[in-house]
Amino acid sequence: MARPRVRGGGGLAAVAYVLRKGREAGGLVRLYRRLRSRNACKTCALGMGGQQGGMVNEAGHFPEVCKKAVQAQAGDMAAPIAEQYFRSTPIAALERLGSAELERLGRLAFPLVAADGDPRFRRISWAEALDRAGAALRGAPPDQVFFYSSGRASNEAAFLMQLVARAYGTANIHNCSFYCHSASSVALAQVYGSGTASITLEDLTQADLVLVAGANPASNHPRLVSQLVQLRRRGGKVIVVNPLRELGLVRFRVPSDWRSMLFGSTVSDLYLQPHVGADVALFKALLKGVVEVGAADRAFIAEHTSGWEAVAADLAASSWDELARRSGVARAEIDRAVALLAAARRGVFCWAMGLTHHAHGVDNVLALANLALARGWLGRPGCGLLPIRGHSNVQGVGSCGMTPSLKQAFAARLEELYGIRVVPGVGQDTYSSMVAAAEGRIQACVLLGGNLFASNPDRAWTAAALRRVPTSIAITTKLNECHVHGRGRTAIILPVLARDEEAQATTQESMFNFVRLSEGGTPAVAGEMRSEVEVIASLAELILPSGRFDWSALRSHRRLREEMAKVVPGFGALARIDETRREFTIAGRTFHEARFATPDGRARFHPTPLPDFVPAAGEFRLTTLRSEGQFNTVVYEEEDVYRGNRRRDVVMMAAADAARLGVTEGDRVVVVTDVGQLEAAVALVDIRPGNLAMYYPEANALVPRRLDGRSKTPAFKSVAARLRRAVASVALAS
Repeated sequence: MARPRVRGGGGLAAVAYVLRKGREAGGLVRLYRRLRSRNACKTCALGMGGQQGGMVNEAGHFPEVCKKAVQAQAGDMAAPIAEQYFRSTPIAALERLGSAELERLGRLAFPLVAADGDPRFRRISWAEALDRAGAALRGAPPDQVFFYSSGRASNEAAFLMQLVARAYGTANIHNCSFYCHSASSVALAQVYGSGTASITLEDLTQADLVLVAGANPASNHPRLVSQLVQLRRRGGKVIVVNPLRELGLVRFRVPSDWRSMLFGSTVSDLYLQPHVGADVALFKALLKGVVEVGAADRAFIAEHTSGWEAVAADLAASSWDELARRSGVARAEIDRAVALLAAARRGVFCWAMGLTHHAHGVDNVLALANLALARGWLGRPGCGLLPIRGHSNVQGVGSCGMTPSLKQAFAARLEELYGIRVVPGVGQDTYSSMVAAAEGRIQACVLLGGNLFASNPDRAWTAAALRRVPTSIAITTKLNECHVHGRGRTAIILPVLARDEEAQATTQESMFNFVRLSEGGTPAVAGEMRSEVEVIASLAELILPSGRFDWSALRSHRRLREEMAKVVPGFGALARIDETRREFTIAGRTFHEARFATPDGRARFHPTPLPDFVPAAGEFRLTTLRSEGQFNTVVYEEEDVYRGNRRRDVVMMAAADAARLGVTEGDRVVVVTDVGQLEAAVALVDIRPGNLAMYYPEANALVPRRLDGRSKTPAFKSVAARLRRAVASVALAS
């Protein structure tokens, strides 16, 4: 079995990593100054930085920093790519580079273009780049253009981009959340009328139980682990639900906590390892147990919820044997979890893409919400539901209108103020735009950050779809696989500033619905980069009739904030944030009283059928996941320190499965699915037998184009897979 170099998450290894990244960024002092600037963190949406300075969380605690923040900041401080590199390097050579190699090339410092048939990218002026982009957009029917944003954009850029797109005439406006937490938003809107977290950071400090499902915060949201450590220190309990036993969710040394750093901290009290894709069965079993031990809050259910009768009938019809068998978790382990749930007074349930990346992702979240409602853990301090957002402003980008559909109040204000009519039900989600591209129905796309190529299933299909687009316009800080494999026939790349380099202040929204003000600063590297807002406004001047908007005024971030305050529900305090400097929680989304944003004020239960994802005989359940040295699709390090993998082309499996198949650590096998195959080395890990794990984005080549019909999220984490030896094409024994 692979042996990690560390015995727990965090600790001296994390400190040493920060020191190394400091040297790479031109010195630890230089890196520290940029981390401490009054800017929201560039990585996860947990909430850090802003008016109290970087490395400060929403409660004012200092120091708050993690490896992800250091990785992202150091990456933005990398030296720019020289023009000579593009002159001497064919696109074919760039296509052979992986995500980590493209990341290490450095910052983009000037516009690039590769016209149809060009063997290389070439440097062009901003004037030529914008003229080409404007001509492509003017020449395309608006309904054959889509606008896409990642979660790293600012609220100001997102609001302006959707305004421009709608004025241009398209509703094909979307963001990366369709490929991460859309299932959460759909489910939570059905439960309590708001698609975001029901809690604030303070609620985590008041809870005495936290359940973390389908997430690995030790690697992806390390500052959340410090909250779990503190909860256990005050006598609380932590339940982890994850098919793979993650080292950092067992034991962690929090560098900012001297006791934890010296002695280490146990993170979880109970670690449940269900089958991949079997969360509905497990959550129904936990709910069934809670009801049977008399721990359901009958008063809360009667007074503040609806739909309980249907859920209770569904539970009664579900046998214990079936729920335990389908979940893969023994009845004794389920009973232990039920005892912890029953003993706790206040609980918070957290989850990430381990729940949403399934064809039944909405049902996963609904099943977990049913458990919270049954315990009365909604609409009270220290209780609630928390989708762990993976990108620093993905929630804010959606709040500010980068979605095909809008809340009624938002749409009404757009029509009232700007004469823009938003037609309900019109506009493509992210996957629909990909299908349209594959079918030749997209003439141009505008990509604000992100890596749309590596965010999709079925890499071969995705590459072919995006290569059919006549013109792609990418607004970005660095090169990634999308700019190479997912470029249009003519690809225009426009370099922009990172948020801490902006001359004007920007705002971002955390996963706790908290809006932060980032002051900006100066560029970390020399170059021709422009602000996101400046680029979007420049494109707007080229594609919209003159006189409709005052683009000189809308280049002002302050003016944009005033407009957002008029339009975006709950953003009224943004109008004066430049004077008040007061960051704020968006009204109407968090619930500390049992009155919810539904028509009748009640939260709703929903029956959740067991999913039909049951692999055939001889098949495994394959999930894709991130490494510890990775942030979303960006790979910073090849090594996965916490899992002991020195390379990324591995398939992680249980020792029992390896013994049954006659393979050992390091043996080469081929993983086969309905859409592709990849050769990989066997890596033995503590995972539920019958399940496999591989790293994305590389393993996206194995993921079929199978979606959750309600959220339009691809099923990256429930794939039926087979194995065969790499040397011989004989299938391994089942």
